[in-house]
Amino acid sequence: MNQRAYVAVISCALIAGFGGVFVKGFTIPATSIAWFRTAIPALILGGWMLVKGISFFRGNWKLMLGASVLNTIRMYLYFVAYIYTSIGNAVLIFYSWPIFATIYSSFFLKEKISKQQIGILLLAFLGIIVAYSNQTFSFGNKDFVGMAAAIFSAAIYAMTVILFKKETNNFHRNEIIFYQNFTGLIFYFPFFFFVNELPTAADWTLGIVYANLIGIIGFGLFFYGLKYLKASVASALMYIEVVSAIILSYVWMGDQLSWNMIIGGGIILVSSFFINRI
Repeated sequence: MNQRAYVAVISCALIAGFGGVFVKGFTIPATSIAWFRTAIPALILGGWMLVKGISFFRGNWKLMLGASVLNTIRMYLYFVAYIYTSIGNAVLIFYSWPIFATIYSSFFLKEKISKQQIGILLLAFLGIIVAYSNQTFSFGNKDFVGMAAAIFSAAIYAMTVILFKKETNNFHRNEIIFYQNFTGLIFYFPFFFFVNELPTAADWTLGIVYANLIGIIGFGLFFYGLKYLKASVASALMYIEVVSAIILSYVWMGDQLSWNMIIGGGIILVSSFFINRI
């Protein structure tokens, strides 16, 4: 296994854990946050493409644009999930996406998935279950809507990973990040500029840092790793994002760190260690 690629995806997962810390700091609606998250990477890397003289319509650009549309849809569903159901429900269901990615990679990329890989992936998912087993779980009508949104979001996100993996040898990772965010820039534009709650100076600062750290640096590392690793392996490593989020919520937000989270996080770390040995 390419060790640099392995470290890159691990680094992406650690950076992605900051997402919750950033979101908690905003005073604007979720859709406006989504515009920050997608527009800034798209504008910066679109500018980079212009400077480099890279055409926006080269190669399999239609597939890339289709993946961008899917990513915009899944982001909306992601927010719906957290609005309508509990955090425990949303986290457990959304983080099934590496399982979807493993299934997709077997069918669409013809990756050989060993029994050991399946076992490690399920072990990581078990870590999620343990970490959030003390959270409130409910199955009312609103919860059903939220959980349905989470499962569709997970399935769609996994598909975007496979589509971008398919084109990693044909596009620079900066181009992939541009396409990943491009349609979000357009879709979330009205929600950002035509709402009552306009962003403050602090929101702008937070949004710019958030978009650059996670949208450009984080995903730049992920797509670098994805180029050299199997999609199933890269997806499994992203479970470390949960461990990062748990630790950061404890350190930065003062959230309670339970034994469930410690044990669950430990299981995820163990599974990530063994995925590097396959």
